[in-house]
Amino acid sequence: MSKLLNLSSNPHIRDNVTTAEIMRDVFIALIPTTLYGIIQWGFNAALVCILTVAAAVISELVYEKCMKLPITIKDWSAAVTGLILALNCPPNIPAWIPCLGAVFAIIIVKQLYGGLGKNFMNPALAARCFLLISFAGKMTSFTGVGADALSGATPLAFMKTNPDAIAKVDLGAAFLGRIPGTIGEVSKLCVLIGAAYLIIRKVISPKIPLIYIGTVAVFTLLFGGHGFDLYYLACELCAGGLIFGAFFMATDYVTSPITPLGQIIFAIMLGILTGLFRLFGGSAEGVSYAIIICNILVPMINVHTVPKAFGKEGAKK
Repeated sequence: MSKLLNLSSNPHIRDNVTTAEIMRDVFIALIPTTLYGIIQWGFNAALVCILTVAAAVISELVYEKCMKLPITIKDWSAAVTGLILALNCPPNIPAWIPCLGAVFAIIIVKQLYGGLGKNFMNPALAARCFLLISFAGKMTSFTGVGADALSGATPLAFMKTNPDAIAKVDLGAAFLGRIPGTIGEVSKLCVLIGAAYLIIRKVISPKIPLIYIGTVAVFTLLFGGHGFDLYYLACELCAGGLIFGAFFMATDYVTSPITPLGQIIFAIMLGILTGLFRLFGGSAEGVSYAIIICNILVPMINVHTVPKAFGKEGAKK
């Protein structure tokens, strides 16, 4: 049987890049925004990042040893999951909470479904949603910056509750990261540096992130209630986790579509859901839930957007 020739339809893609190399590149791309968060918020932010990564890696190691599975911690995927989860948490959160989330991400969302490549939603985002539901107060309590250190209101929350005071939002501070928020999402400059690294390394394509962000922009202009106010639009794009989510979570290989048309549909759906949650939902943010919902729809999107093979006869009526 070993001498049988296995045939499969083209195209046949060959690449020497390994999973470990891809995940290591993602981890490297997250370093600028991680360092910025640690410099801005100090010891507890560093502790959250270190312990959450450790919890994710140890959870994978223990599970695979107990289940007598091949050990995969060297592929960096668990470390990336832990770091992304940590960066999605407030800097003042007790470190045990994101550590619990890391265990949930690795054991429940990733390993119980067969490990890397078989999970149906992004493990880090699933864990964040789990923590938002379980520890809503801790996950939505943010530390202010500088003179505003006593205020934990994020710019998105401020704009939602004070729609007529947009001029008070400091766009420059929102872009550079001098605002309350999670450890890794606040500095759009650092996020974009990491995103540029991934694009240059050809780890991700900019198609999904750009269409996603563009859809949110159009939705915001149409339904934001501020008309064609570009300052308001820029604040909406820079003030929350949209850019971080677009480049580092919506582009996850396992939970995003593989077909070109599917990727476009996926990105547009992400933008519409994020806009709906932000502008009409009870919370000021909506990126995490939008990505999770669209992750679940990816298998259906893939099935209905498979390109027709060249020369294949169309369906007869």
